[in-house]
Amino acid sequence: MGIIEADGTRQGGEVVAAAAGRELMIRALCMSLLLSAATANVTTAQTPPPPESPVPAPQQWQSLSPDQQHLLQKYQDSWGSLPPERQQALVRGSQRWLAMTPEQRSSAEQRFHEWREMPPEERQVLRQRWQQFKSLPPEQQQRVRESFKRFREMPPERRSELKRQWHQMTPEQRRNFEHHSPAVRPHGR
Repeated sequence: MGIIEADGTRQGGEVVAAAAGRELMIRALCMSLLLSAATANVTTAQTPPPPESPVPAPQQWQSLSPDQQHLLQKYQDSWGSLPPERQQALVRGSQRWLAMTPEQRSSAEQRFHEWREMPPEERQVLRQRWQQFKSLPPEQQQRVRESFKRFREMPPERRSELKRQWHQMTPEQRRNFEHHSPAVRPHGR
């Protein structure tokens, strides 16, 4: 199913869903402003598809630690019928969750709650932007991360002002900004 269950519920294992959604939500929310700037510089030339990754082997329920089994207990009865990719995603999410401090867990739960409160259309836009970000070359992803880090370190008033200015720009003004921004230009330009 993905990070959010189809019926919109948070039943047992909700902490795993929060952990699984943690990385997606953090990056999607953090990159949403900068991603549109970064994607303007992506060339439209066709690149060969990445080599196919091997299909993960199914994970046996008994191979999970007791803590993981506890977190994932709502999946126990259906574990064997889950696709291996979904099993692996749940295992990774449970590992991340178990490695978090209580403060990190609380923060992840709050972000998951905020994600759940977003309108579905907004979540879809963020998912699309996340996919766009993941399709960028690693160097460009790093530049976007660095730009966002600088943005996040700005005083809140300055961030608000930049957001306001960005939203007031026309598409043409945004393209010009993106083209001239050192944060999104390849190094050496």
